[in-house]
Amino acid sequence: MVALVFPGQGSQRKGMGAGLFDRYPELTRQAEDVLGWSLRELCADDPDGRLRRTEFAQPALFVVNALTHLSRARELPAPKFLAGHSLGEYDALFAAGCFDFSTGVELVRRRGELMGRASGGGMTAVIGVDLDRVVELLAGGADTGVDIANHNSRTQVVLSGPPEGIRAATILIERDKAARCVPLKVSAAFHSRYMAAAAEEFATVLAGVAFTDPMVPVISNVTAQPYRPGEVATLLAEQIRRPVRWAESMRHLIDHGVEEVEELGPGRVLAGLWKAAVTDPVPAPVVAAAPVVAPAVVPTRPVGLRAEDLGSAEFRRDWGVRYAYLAGAMFRGIASTELVIRLGRAGLLGFFGAGGLKPARVEAALVEIKSALGPDGRYGMNLLHSPDDPAFEDAVVELYLRHGVRAVETAGFTQVTPAVVRFRYHGARIDAAGVCHTPHRVLAKVSRPEVAAAFMRPAAPAVVAKLRDAGLLTDEEARVALVLPVSEDICVEADSGGHTDGGAALTLMPSMLRLREEVMAEQGYAKRLRVGAAGGVGAPEAVAAMLVLGADFVLTGSVNQCTPESGTSDAVKDILASLDVQDTAYAPAGDMFEIGARVQVVRKGTLFAARGNKLHQLYRRHDSWEEIDERTRKSIEDTYFKRPYAEVWAETAAYHRGRGKDLSRLSGKQKLALAFQWYFARSVRWGLDGVPDQRVNYQIQCGPAIGAFNRFAAGTDLEDWRARHVEVIAERLMSGAAEVLAGMCGGRP
Repeated sequence: MVALVFPGQGSQRKGMGAGLFDRYPELTRQAEDVLGWSLRELCADDPDGRLRRTEFAQPALFVVNALTHLSRARELPAPKFLAGHSLGEYDALFAAGCFDFSTGVELVRRRGELMGRASGGGMTAVIGVDLDRVVELLAGGADTGVDIANHNSRTQVVLSGPPEGIRAATILIERDKAARCVPLKVSAAFHSRYMAAAAEEFATVLAGVAFTDPMVPVISNVTAQPYRPGEVATLLAEQIRRPVRWAESMRHLIDHGVEEVEELGPGRVLAGLWKAAVTDPVPAPVVAAAPVVAPAVVPTRPVGLRAEDLGSAEFRRDWGVRYAYLAGAMFRGIASTELVIRLGRAGLLGFFGAGGLKPARVEAALVEIKSALGPDGRYGMNLLHSPDDPAFEDAVVELYLRHGVRAVETAGFTQVTPAVVRFRYHGARIDAAGVCHTPHRVLAKVSRPEVAAAFMRPAAPAVVAKLRDAGLLTDEEARVALVLPVSEDICVEADSGGHTDGGAALTLMPSMLRLREEVMAEQGYAKRLRVGAAGGVGAPEAVAAMLVLGADFVLTGSVNQCTPESGTSDAVKDILASLDVQDTAYAPAGDMFEIGARVQVVRKGTLFAARGNKLHQLYRRHDSWEEIDERTRKSIEDTYFKRPYAEVWAETAAYHRGRGKDLSRLSGKQKLALAFQWYFARSVRWGLDGVPDQRVNYQIQCGPAIGAFNRFAAGTDLEDWRARHVEVIAERLMSGAAEVLAGMCGGRP
C-alpha cells in the first residue's frame, strides 16, 4: 500500500521543474496568469535569490509539486493516502480533488504573501532528543515564548518564536549533550502563535472558496488524521499557526497499512523522514488528535479482506487504479468530463461518453480532461461502432491518437474494425528480447461469444495488411498486431441500459471464461486475458456475485447516471432516484430503428417506451406516412411530435442533406423511418435538457441496476442523489462487496 507525500517550503531549489513547464504549457500559463510573474524564469535562474522569499517560493513549489504529480500519475500505483508537509499539504489536497489547479495557485499565492509579510521571528531545528525531552528542557527555565512548530520525527523537532526566545531556548536545550540546535534561514516564526493575524486574514480568503471533500484520504498537519467532511477551510487556516505533526502523520500511515511513500517534488527530505518513522516511530500522539472516523464510503467488515484486494491485482496495476472497477461510458456526454476527472483524481478510471457527440465537442472534452488530469492521467474515451459511417469511426480514432489517448472502451461492435486495430497497435514495438509491447488499451464490451473471440485474438491479417499498405501501421506495429490480442480486457455486458441483447450474467460469464481459456491455449499467450462483468451491477451483493463467477473486474454504468457529475438533467436524475428494479422496459433503438435493435429505457414517469414501440409497429405495418389512418397520424402529431408531420420531415430532410445524403430516391417507407427517428433523437435531447413540457417523452437509457442501488441507498446518506458522487458509489460498492465476501469466507482474502 502506497501513500503520496509532497514536500514543503525549504525543499525548493534552482532548476526545479525542468521539463515540466514545457510538458504542461497550459497549466504553466494559468499559474503565471495568477501570479503575474514567470515561473520558468524564477525556477531556472532564481533572479535576486527570490526562491528564498516566502511569497515566491510557496507558489513555485506548489506548481512544481502539482505538475510532478500529474506527470507521474499514470505510472504510480493508486494511493491509499495523501499527505503534504506544510505548503505541500495544498498539493495533497489538489491531488485529492478538493480544488482545481488555478484555485490552488491562487490560495498559495495569498498564503505566501501573508506569511511573507510576517517578520521579526525565527526558527531552529532540535536534533537528537525526542519531543518530551524538548518540552522538559524548556520547562527548566524562564518562559522563552517559543512554540513547537514541526514534529518531524522522533528525534527532530522545530521551534518557532521571537529571536531572543529562540536564543534562550537553544541555551536550555543544549544543556542536554545529546541535543543540537540548528538555526533555520527563515524570516518569521512560522507555525506558531505569532502567525495568528495571518491565519485570521487567510481564513477570510478560504471562506470564499467552495472546497470539495477529499476523494482520497488526506492527512492533516493540524490533527495528524484524515480530513473529515467540511474541514478543508478550517484546517488550512489553522495550519498557519499550528504545529506540523508530521511524525504522528507518518505513524498514522504505518498503522493503517502503508508500506511505502512516494515523494513528489524536488528533493527527498520526506523520504528520509519516512525511513525514520519506520525504523524509529513516535510512541504515541503527544496532543489528543481528532477522533479517528472511518471514511463514510468504507463500511465495517471483518479484518483481512479489503476492497483493494478484490478482483485481479494485475488489472489494478496495469490500469493504475485502486480497485478492479471502472465506470463505463454513457453516450452524449452523460459520462461527463466532470465525472471522468473526479474518478481520475480519486485513483479510479472512467470513460468519457463520446458517442453521439460531434468531433469538436469530443476534442473540447479531451482538452478539459487532460488539463485537469495531465496527459498521462487516469481516463479513457468511448469508441462506438459506426457500421454505416466507418469514416466517422476512423476520424474519432485519429482524434484520439492525436491527443495521446491511451485507453478506449469499444461498444456496439459486431466485428473488429480497422479503426480499432489502428488504435490498439499504434506505437507498438518489439524490444531487444523479442517481447511485444503496445501503449494502448482496448476495453471491449461484448455480449456475444463470437465477438468476444475476435477481440481476444490478434488482429485479422487482412486488416493489418490493409492498414500497413495505407501507411497507418508501420512494419513493426503490424508484426505486433499479429501477435498481441486486440483486447486484453474483455467486459461481458449482461442486461444493461441502452443497447442490449438482454443476456444473463449467470450464463454469459461462465461461457466467456471458458472461451478465454480456449483462446489462450490456441494462441499460446504468455499473459492472461482478463474478463470483467457489466450490466446489473447496482449493489455490493451484485459485485460480489460477479467476482464469485470469476470476473477480474467490474464496470458500472446506470448507477453513475444518477450522480451530481453525470451530464444529464436534474429532472432525469429525480426520475432515476425513484426507480425500482422493475421500472425499465425495452424500446427500439433510434440509431438502428429499421432493423429493430433494442435499448433498455426507463418506463416509470415517461411514456417513451410505449410510444417508441408504437412507432416501430406503425413502421413495420405501413409503407408511408400517408398510409397510416388519419386519427393515428393526428395523435402522433399532437402528443409525440407536438408539431405537424410536415415540419418534422422538413427538419429531418435538412439535417440529412446537410450531411451529404441524397434523399431523392427514398421510398415512402424510408422517409417514414427517418421521420420517426427524429422523435427518438429528440426524446434523448429533451431528457438531457430537462425540458419540462416534454417529460412524458424523455428517453432515459437505463438498466435495472439503478433500482438495486436505490434500494441499497434507501435510508442512508446516499438516498439523495446529490450525495452520490461517482467515487463514493465506487467505494460503497467495492467495500460492501468485500464485506459480503469476507462474511462468506470468515474474513480471509
